[in-house]
Amino acid sequence: MRLISIQLPEAYIEGLEKLVETGIYPNRSEAIRHAIRDLLKRELWGESGPRRPIQTGYFQKKSK
Repeated sequence: MRLISIQLPEAYIEGLEKLVETGIYPNRSEAIRHAIRDLLKRELWGESGPRRPIQTGYFQKKSK
């Protein structure tokens, strides 16, 4: 897994903290990974998901 840094508005961070505090997600990273998976499914993969299986927690590039 690769590490990236992003800047978020304070309201987003507070929302992430609430998701963790209420037990919906175990940590902020997992909540963000979930949100990115949903975005990729909607915008790139369609509802069927990626063209090949991926491990939970990260996106694997498709081999050429």
